[in-house]
Amino acid sequence: MGDLRIGIGYDVHAFADGRRLVLGGVEFPHARGLLGHSDADVLVHALMDAILGALREGDIGKLFPDTDPAYADISSIDLLARVAALLGERGFRLVDADTVLVLEQPRVSPYRDEMRHRMAASLGVDVSCIGVKATTTEGLGFEGRSEGVGAQAVVLLERV
Repeated sequence: MGDLRIGIGYDVHAFADGRRLVLGGVEFPHARGLLGHSDADVLVHALMDAILGALREGDIGKLFPDTDPAYADISSIDLLARVAALLGERGFRLVDADTVLVLEQPRVSPYRDEMRHRMAASLGVDVSCIGVKATTTEGLGFEGRSEGVGAQAVVLLERV
């Protein structure tokens, strides 16, 4: 195994009535939230999958199965802290992470810094290590039809 590892993560969740919208650990004021077993924070899920992939530990479904009632409505930011602990146990540190949300609404830019800070704090890294972007699909696909939100993440890990 090398000293550097790259991981990529991808997740999607459908919008649902009666749910909170949590993205990057931040609750957004929005009419609908995302459907999922946990808080359905699609951005944090993609980031966790990227880290777990780089560690060769599978994915979040393996670590936190949606069949386990212990994870019902759990905060994904809290799960990210558990992934950070595993990262340290495996002898790696996060060098950098870049993420992107794919959605038409709501606007992400007013919350970008808070999202970066929450994810960085959960991972125990400087906020400069976490990038957050958002894009639309110009009305194309399920994101463009506002049926749900997609997220991607890429990470670089270094053996310590």
